Amino acid sequence: MLETVAIWGKMVTTIMLIWAMYSQYIPRHIRSHLEIYFYKLLGWLSFYVHIKFTEHIDEGLKRSENYDAIRNYLSTNTAARAQRLKANESKNSKSLVLSMDDHEEVEDVFNGVKVKWYSNVKVTQTQSNYGRNNSYERRFFTLTFHRRHRGMIIDTYITHVLREGKAIGVRNRERKLYTNNSSSEWYPWMSGKWSNVPFHHPATFETLAMDPEKKERIKKDLVKFSKGKDYYKKVGKAWKRGYLLFGPPGTGKSTMISAIANFLDYDVYDLELTTVKDNSELKKLLLETQGKSIVVIEDIDCSLDLTGQRKTKKEEDGEEEKDKKKEKKDKEEDEKKSKVTLSGLLNSIDGLWSACSDEKIIIFTTNFVDKLDPALIRRGRMDNHIEMSYCRFEAFKVLAKNYLEIESHELYGEIERLLEETDMSPADVAETLMPKSDEEDADVCIKRLVKTVEEEKEKAKKLAEEEEKSKAEKEEKRKKNKEEEADNKKTEEDEKKV
Repeated sequence: MLETVAIWGKMVTTIMLIWAMYSQYIPRHIRSHLEIYFYKLLGWLSFYVHIKFTEHIDEGLKRSENYDAIRNYLSTNTAARAQRLKANESKNSKSLVLSMDDHEEVEDVFNGVKVKWYSNVKVTQTQSNYGRNNSYERRFFTLTFHRRHRGMIIDTYITHVLREGKAIGVRNRERKLYTNNSSSEWYPWMSGKWSNVPFHHPATFETLAMDPEKKERIKKDLVKFSKGKDYYKKVGKAWKRGYLLFGPPGTGKSTMISAIANFLDYDVYDLELTTVKDNSELKKLLLETQGKSIVVIEDIDCSLDLTGQRKTKKEEDGEEEKDKKKEKKDKEEDEKKSKVTLSGLLNSIDGLWSACSDEKIIIFTTNFVDKLDPALIRRGRMDNHIEMSYCRFEAFKVLAKNYLEIESHELYGEIERLLEETDMSPADVAETLMPKSDEEDADVCIKRLVKTVEEEKEKAKKLAEEEEKSKAEKEEKRKKNKEEEADNKKTEEDEKKV
């Protein structure tokens, strides 16, 4: 026994020594050629074929749909035969979904042919620019089968697996709300660009406080888009559509986005531009988004300075006079700031890169549409401009039905008159209508709304009077200053004549 262990120990030591010499003394380009022939030799000697399906494709830029389909198929059809499993919550959170754990192997049988699937993960260590050690994982499935079944496996079995896996994914699909991570958390071949949570927002078009005719036009436009794959292909356009939601705060822009997502059953990607380092990272983020999704940039007028302004010469001269420590600190702060430009944003949402995935809606929201560059919101980029206005009577009736379950009241006429004369957001109206205790009924809430709107009307009237008074005072002061300047100028001219 001891002799056997000693022999194996010597063999392992010899192999390690040979490998060390091979790695140290043989140039890399020669090693690559030798390894090619070595694997060819193994292929000739082996009776089995191996096919690898990676989690990410295109140099890690995009997640593989085939990988997800295979994972769904294996979770449903072969997970019961695996020894090591991962447990995840199901769509309804009442049961568990079991899938293969890392480094696990299962068998599958198709038309009497046995194949093996391996779930693999490779961990790679890297070092960031700041000296921090990072590790990232590259996951992949490996399919192994006898080479005499090559034709049947490649032509039939793999197609069967992908078709079944995609169908399972559709049945088990749960809508997600995504947010982009800081680029410092990105690693190649790792799903680090986006984090997600289940999306369960209850908003619908039925509960949205908006004129019914306007809602119906929006719904028809959305249905036309979702069924327009062949139409967009025929006219030569990428299958995407842009919506600009603009209006004062509290008018339901975010609620509208949720209603659209629920209506179309789309995922939502909430893109925070301030965490995007530059235009290149913006493209990578958008490449990671899937079809049947909504990409949202909220408050785009204050997300970034998209004017592309440069530092002035004075600022640059001042920086040269700073000490090295200060310069280093400024440089680090500058590196942390987003360098996304207007042209970079336009190219990402409407350029060549925008056609990399189909069936996508892009939504911008803003409180101040006049501040936006016209190039950003022109038709073709933002195809449908939707004004989210203050609460008027038609929107109020929707809120009253939602919150109080009433469709008429003796004060409706008074409320209609007041809302036409007063700018009050749907959020404020909804909060006023909401019962504050079990004792409050619809009558109490309606009367409170009338009182609140009257108070808002009076406040707006006083504010307008104060602004008018201030404006008149400024105009009077301007005229007075102008007259004084004219008198002073005349006095100076008279003195010169003397």
